[in-house]
Amino acid sequence: MAAATANTAFPKGSSLASSFKTPIPFSKSTIPFSTSPQKLTPPRSLRISISLSQSSSNPRSAATTVTPITAPSVEFISRYGPDEPRKGADILVEALEREGVKDVFAYPGGASLEIHQALTRSKTIRNVLPRHEQGGVFAAEGYARSSGLPGVCIATSGPGATNLVSGLADAMLDSIPIVAITGQVPRRMIGTDAFQETPIVEVTRSITKHNYLVLDVDDIPRIVREAFFLATSGRPGPVLIDVPKDIQQQLAVPTWSQPIKLTGYMSRLPKAPSEAHLEQIVRLVSESKKPVLYVGGGCLNSSEELKRFVELTGIPVASTLMGLGTFPSSDELSLQMLGMHGTVYANYAVDKSDLLLAFGVRFDDRVTGKLEAFASRAKIVHIDIDSAEIGKNKQPHVSVCSDMKLALKGINRILESKGAKLDYSAWRQELNEQKLKYPLNYKTFGEAIPPQYAIQVLDELTSGNAIITTGVGQHQMWAAQFYKYKKPRQWLTSGGLGAMGFGLPAAIGAAVANPGAVVVDIDGDGSFIMNVQELATIHVENLPVKILLLNNQHLGMVVQWEDRFYKANRAHTYLGDPSNESEIFPNMLKFAEACGVPAARVTRKEDVRAAIQKMLDTPGPYLLDVIVPHQEHVLPMIPSGGAFKDMITEGDGRTKY
Repeated sequence: MAAATANTAFPKGSSLASSFKTPIPFSKSTIPFSTSPQKLTPPRSLRISISLSQSSSNPRSAATTVTPITAPSVEFISRYGPDEPRKGADILVEALEREGVKDVFAYPGGASLEIHQALTRSKTIRNVLPRHEQGGVFAAEGYARSSGLPGVCIATSGPGATNLVSGLADAMLDSIPIVAITGQVPRRMIGTDAFQETPIVEVTRSITKHNYLVLDVDDIPRIVREAFFLATSGRPGPVLIDVPKDIQQQLAVPTWSQPIKLTGYMSRLPKAPSEAHLEQIVRLVSESKKPVLYVGGGCLNSSEELKRFVELTGIPVASTLMGLGTFPSSDELSLQMLGMHGTVYANYAVDKSDLLLAFGVRFDDRVTGKLEAFASRAKIVHIDIDSAEIGKNKQPHVSVCSDMKLALKGINRILESKGAKLDYSAWRQELNEQKLKYPLNYKTFGEAIPPQYAIQVLDELTSGNAIITTGVGQHQMWAAQFYKYKKPRQWLTSGGLGAMGFGLPAAIGAAVANPGAVVVDIDGDGSFIMNVQELATIHVENLPVKILLLNNQHLGMVVQWEDRFYKANRAHTYLGDPSNESEIFPNMLKFAEACGVPAARVTRKEDVRAAIQKMLDTPGPYLLDVIVPHQEHVLPMIPSGGAFKDMITEGDGRTKY
């Protein structure tokens, strides 16, 4: 992500204060895509026409113009007369309606009270009331991650706004389109240290794709349109709009036809990929003997094109944590996840490959480990929509800055026209031997429940079709390894930031965006308790969110590192009651009971299947507290900064290191 720019003094009389970063982070994915049918109003569209001054094979010569249009099939009918004045807050809410927003996650306060009053006057927008602003922003992320549509959250000024910070940083790192709206103190009080005043535009400058401080009520229609366009175009990301209270209260007649003013941004959006570059990639593919695909979150919107590419080439696929589901995990060509806790065979494939096709990825340290040793034998092809990611960590031999969907369509077209027969059977056989030699496995000790087993049973009972959310830690890695994802947007996790407390609120957002879908939060006791208050939300909204809580009474992943690298010295990683270690503490069932959520506890392996089936069969929300041993380790594991040769495949907390 790009660094923040220096603070800027805005000219006197400026109607808008905003912040851009340089280079602007573009997107890993651009086209809204949903895993289940929804009745959602399409957002206002922007017709982008590209006129080429030379031939289409030179994308750098493209001149881009933007013509805002309203989708012809949906005529917006305002509840106000054309010349009827209304409050700025009502203009803001109508602007959201015009963007097709149906659901928001908003927590009220003094500086956002006017917005909430305006929301009560909307006939189309439903507010799902979180019990903490962090719950609201994570729910907006869950909504966006599972549907491909921008998520919207609203908070008040001061502490309400600062409670959004973790969610904004998370959305920035994982390229998630969200629009966050905050109330602000009246304009005349900005900079006076007024009650509940924080300069949230400055606070979030480096963790948002763009942000706005609205200083003129007439700018609201344009700013909202720009915010949604910025959040969803190029490389998606979070956009924040800060609205002072006096702007919310000011009466005005909005002009909905204002053009958006993003000339610089539009000029830097990537163009269609060059045919010559795509031909070069196809040539490298045909020349290689041991190619492997390394696919990430940038492929979420091009899953069909990716599957077609694999069908045409027979190249095996290794996925990042963010890319799970873009290619079916159970397919014979799937190597599942690579990286620190990836499969032996995925990491083996990358290590031995002669061609690494890096599609929609950013060479994150949790994937590469020691950079110099990562894919050291391979030529590297890197395709990504964000020019800042190309060559940032690993220098590619061939790079294309483009929308992944367009690039894959172009490559597939060339492959189909050539009709070349590619044969990688010897390479696939080599990898199949690794799969047989080093499968993902776990051990069972007496009646204790292996956490991996609980996830396997969930996968079987849901036929691999559930939308899965997680917190962060060991349970997150086991959910990545042992649940077999079939399609994109089924797997929602905090990847880049690793924000504990993400699972339950993200499940709320996913359940709101996908009514009728099975949504399961696979969580750990440490992560779960960080946003446990959202149990109240799932009860009040009657959301069918199921919580599979893998409770080991510890911060499991930190305990694993203590076991491996700190001689098992426990440094504040026990979450139970030290005075009564035989009891489960805190009693999660009591939290659920307090919020009216049905709950049960299971302690023996033989009871797991029936308990999970009951959880799935119970209408509405449900919490299943699965007691698991804290000695379990997530394996395989490549230590931080290590290489494939350093991979650990054996042992747990019952062993001394």
